[in-house]
Amino acid sequence: MKKAFIYLFLLASVSLFAQAAKNSKVPAVKVQKMDGSSFNTSMFSNNGKPIIIDFWATWCKPCIAELDAISDLYAQWQKELGVKIITISVDDARTMAKVAPFFKEKGWTYESYLDPNQDFQRAMQVINCPCTFIIDGSGQIVWVHNSYMEGDEDKLYDALKKAAKK
Repeated sequence: MKKAFIYLFLLASVSLFAQAAKNSKVPAVKVQKMDGSSFNTSMFSNNGKPIIIDFWATWCKPCIAELDAISDLYAQWQKELGVKIITISVDDARTMAKVAPFFKEKGWTYESYLDPNQDFQRAMQVINCPCTFIIDGSGQIVWVHNSYMEGDEDKLYDALKKAAKK
């Protein structure tokens, strides 16, 4: 019982911590493009359409399951809502070299960046992966979701539809 209480407390605190970023703008932090060049996150844009920012890692099975599930729907979402998906890998120096080949092997077409020092992860108040944000057309963070379970892509889609109407 004590373990269950501690687990629920930790889960709630993680959710509340990530929620603190909601209704704010994406912070300006330097991340790396796959070619190693620097990119400032304040430059993320999608012509007034929603953006999904998804924090993930190559070693994270729920992250991979989420990105696979979304991949099957991405073309439809782009056509219907004009959404852009940006992935942020939090792989560290030991596993960072695996990210680009992993992406290619999966056939994912998302815009992708590396956050090897977890600077952007900290700025976005992400504690665990996967962590998914929806940014509306005005650049506001309007939805945050931690972890992944089968069917969460439906919740993401519903939140995207709301963000697209703003």
